[in-house]
Amino acid sequence: MRYFLGIDVGGTKTHALLADETGRAIGFGAGGPGNWEVVGYEGFTAVLQTAAGEAAQMAGIPLGQIAGAGLGIGGYDWPSQRAPHLQAIVPLGLSCALEIVNDATLGILAGSSEGWGVSVVSGTGCNARGWSRDHKREGRAVGGMSHWSGEYAGGFDIVARAMRAITFEWLKRGPATALTRVFLEHTGAPSLDDLVEGVYLERYRFDAALVLRVFETARQNDPQALEVVRWAGEELGGMAVGVINQLDLQHESFEVVLIGSLYDGHPLLTESLTATVRAIAPGARPVRLDAPPVVGGVLLGMEQDGLNGYGVREQLIQSTKAIMKKA
Repeated sequence: MRYFLGIDVGGTKTHALLADETGRAIGFGAGGPGNWEVVGYEGFTAVLQTAAGEAAQMAGIPLGQIAGAGLGIGGYDWPSQRAPHLQAIVPLGLSCALEIVNDATLGILAGSSEGWGVSVVSGTGCNARGWSRDHKREGRAVGGMSHWSGEYAGGFDIVARAMRAITFEWLKRGPATALTRVFLEHTGAPSLDDLVEGVYLERYRFDAALVLRVFETARQNDPQALEVVRWAGEELGGMAVGVINQLDLQHESFEVVLIGSLYDGHPLLTESLTATVRAIAPGARPVRLDAPPVVGGVLLGMEQDGLNGYGVREQLIQSTKAIMKKA
């Protein structure tokens, strides 16, 4: 029996999963943030050791006996970062073939039926990645760098766009919007004048959680709130379009894996994204990521040992969900 290790490293938490070649999850471990931009490479190593060690202990399988490993790493964005990340993985003591990808790519592996296509992330921030069918070409966004890269539609961006609509009301550049009342209640500002001035002078600051109020206002059919959601979907779709063009997928049939909590906010977000993508790639099919992303790490690890794990993907997803509930 061969065993495989997957690790999902994020900015807030890290998951490690051990599974066998039949897709049976046998070990799970968790740790804190592992993004090197947050904790440094020493912190990255430490959280890998914690999470992978817990998974190995639960499974009763030494890490040195793993046949293949796959890691999806938040903050691994550029080729120049490959060598230091690989060096920081060495203390795990793995003797198998392994591969590392950005964590948004891990979502493609976990969420698509064949392990290729496009992923679009919309949570606190946003991102997009793509992988060709043969896994030899990768498409990408810059990584949600907002203004200078033209990548919007994370939570903060949607809140900022809503504030733009409110400011347009104040300037009489646009119509009145129910978003104004929502933002006044959220900040405690006594008037629209004070709200706009306070935001400009940074007396009032917003957090990404306010995006939920924007979606709530859109569900009440406020035209300006609906326009904000439509805009966000078009921006996310535009990121996907860039990835599709990089990989020449315009005439392919493939899945666009939607990752992040914001897709639950309002159906118009997905509808707008889908319309934008299908304008250039009619065969694109949006799917929500339902599997734990760490599943993608195991599938990537299987690939390193020459095994196509997609025949056992559903078994792996279900057994992973079960073991995570017990952990």
